[in-house]
Amino acid sequence: MQYTKLGKTALKVSRLCLGTMNFGPETSEEDSFKVMDRALELGINFFDTANVYGWKKGEGITEQIIGRWFAQGGGRRDKVVIATKVYGDMGDGPNDQRLNKLTIRKELDASLKRMQTDYIDLYQMHHVWRDAPWDELWEAFETAQQQGKILYVGSSNFGGWHIAQANEQAAKRGNLGLVSEQSKYHLLCRDIEREVIPACGAYGLGIIPWSPLASGILGGALQKMAEGRRSQPGNQAEIEKRRPQLEKWEALCAEMGEKPADVALAWMLKNPVVAAPIIGPRTMEQLEGSLRTLDVNLDAEALKKIDEIFPPFKTSPEDYAW
Repeated sequence: MQYTKLGKTALKVSRLCLGTMNFGPETSEEDSFKVMDRALELGINFFDTANVYGWKKGEGITEQIIGRWFAQGGGRRDKVVIATKVYGDMGDGPNDQRLNKLTIRKELDASLKRMQTDYIDLYQMHHVWRDAPWDELWEAFETAQQQGKILYVGSSNFGGWHIAQANEQAAKRGNLGLVSEQSKYHLLCRDIEREVIPACGAYGLGIIPWSPLASGILGGALQKMAEGRRSQPGNQAEIEKRRPQLEKWEALCAEMGEKPADVALAWMLKNPVVAAPIIGPRTMEQLEGSLRTLDVNLDAEALKKIDEIFPPFKTSPEDYAW
């Protein structure tokens, strides 16, 4: 396994992040335990979850599964950099969702209880909440840091200007500020190259891309369909829309002798601002197959060919103005 610092921090995380969103709804608790154990054996020390995962309001099913796995002992908790999120609906009350001091306090304590731990390594805002003053949010996070309940603060689905606002206000308070941004990023969706990636680079945030394989579309969808295997529900229209690109993509990967999923992740890891793409395996086979990514070497010619298939964005305003 390869490791890198998470953004401007000295915290070392594996170059692949284990996403746990499937734990509960798609993957049984027993199999989830096996996947997490195997991830540790493979050197993956970075796990990502959220209070809403499990998709039963207020229950935090996925966090509960992780908590019961931690409770087995064997140093599991100490070996993991655990990241979770706050923002989504966890109840029907006016302060059971979004972001304010009260909600952050309640949801943080609930996540700690579910995961049977006394601290969270990376506490992330699942989305920006424009109604909340940054001073209020930083006061809430600073209190949690002083209490030892969280170590670092991250964002998810933020715009570049949100990152700038948050970190400028944190700097005035003498706070480290945001250390990571979790964004949708893959070859079919490169929008964050305009402003989010430059903002993260400027403020020292490590990017944690979610859905790096575009829900499996970049993982050899055409080949799988030709073999009679189904793609994920809802993907068909996008696959047909992108078919000319995907045909070129899968042909290029075949020419390289690599699986499309491995090349897609390896491409992402070439960006120095990217810390660790999130892989969300449903099975052990999917988990173990992801490790090949770290051995895929993409030279300048390969990167050029990928850009020809999936055109990049320049940073703003150069992308749309002189």
